[in-house]
Amino acid sequence: MTAHAEDARRATSSGRGIFDPQLLDRCISCGFCLPACPTYALSRDEGSSPRGRITLMRALETGRLDADDRRLREESSFCLGCRACEPVCPAGVQYGELLEEWRDHQWRGRHRPPLAHVLMRVAERTPLLRAMGVVRRHARTPPKPGGPSLMLGCFERGLYPRLSRTVRRLLPDIAVPAQQGCCGALHAHNGESAKGRELARRLGDELPGVIVTTAGGCAAHLASVLGRDRVHELSEHMAAAGAAPAGEVRVDGRRARVAIQDSCHLRNGLRVFAEPRALISGVAEFVTVAGDDSCCGSAGSYSLLRPRDSRRILAPKLDAVEAAGVDYVVAVNPGCLRQLHTGLRRRGSRVRAVHLADLLAAAAGGRPLPRGAAWRLALPRGVPWRFPVVRGRRRGSTHRGAARSSGGWSA
Repeated sequence: MTAHAEDARRATSSGRGIFDPQLLDRCISCGFCLPACPTYALSRDEGSSPRGRITLMRALETGRLDADDRRLREESSFCLGCRACEPVCPAGVQYGELLEEWRDHQWRGRHRPPLAHVLMRVAERTPLLRAMGVVRRHARTPPKPGGPSLMLGCFERGLYPRLSRTVRRLLPDIAVPAQQGCCGALHAHNGESAKGRELARRLGDELPGVIVTTAGGCAAHLASVLGRDRVHELSEHMAAAGAAPAGEVRVDGRRARVAIQDSCHLRNGLRVFAEPRALISGVAEFVTVAGDDSCCGSAGSYSLLRPRDSRRILAPKLDAVEAAGVDYVVAVNPGCLRQLHTGLRRRGSRVRAVHLADLLAAAAGGRPLPRGAAWRLALPRGVPWRFPVVRGRRRGSTHRGAARSSGGWSA
């Protein structure tokens, strides 16, 4: 019997009740997940792969390792939670659910990252979210019973308020009720999955009809709680409604060259990836870029809690985008949009990151997209200076894949 099989047998026979045994037993330790895992690609460490982490979960379940074990803390954090392992798994392991159960136990009390705790407390205070929306002037309409409703997103309404107004131009019949709270995805991914489900059900009561979202991560979480029929990401909703893109985006007299960055949970959780590509191809020259289907390192709050590891995931992706000679890279998730925008700006790139809704609206004659002059910072003598590129391995990591400063926390 292999060591992996022995761990599985012990977890089943003498479990502590941390994990659903049917979920934990499903892994057959075949290793198909390793090439798909971004953190394994960085570290080449078995423990930083889905198979290795499931082995650690089994050790936690049987009591061979305690929750305070350093490697358990590190690997529960270093994982992006991108779920890229799920589509390639022949046994159908639901790794995303296992990770939520792991963090529910691992991140209790003082073990929860303080910043994640603050973000969750802010997100669940609906009056605060509504006040933020008033200040930032997101779209708002009365509810329309029976029709689709746009989910505003807890932080999206503050960071990207124009996005909801843009969706209203693309889908004039969609309702945008202002009285809505957080979907709970942030909680589900940070060790409070029960609270995450509670918030999702509450949002389902607040928004009648089909819920349309511009955030792939929120779509996957909501669909897991409310059901697939009630939740649509923007591109799949437009495809289902027959809303064909109009016009085109042009740069210097030619069709704009546009790449995409998939939302991990949208692609790996809901299997939505053809729809946004079809919409882009309708208004621009779509350019396939190597790695456009893998995680950009945003991963919810990961980029805030593990910024160095996040940038290491992002760097080769930005290299590929710039080498492809595209004008724009489209995101279908606000976290990915922020990650790409920050990374491109840091290296002074001419490529611009835009949301899919903004691209489609610009093609139809709406607000023009930003053009690709390189970002520069004027120094005292007036010498333009390009933002540095963050690449390569940082000295002093806890193991080959992880930066030390996170304290073993993640998103």
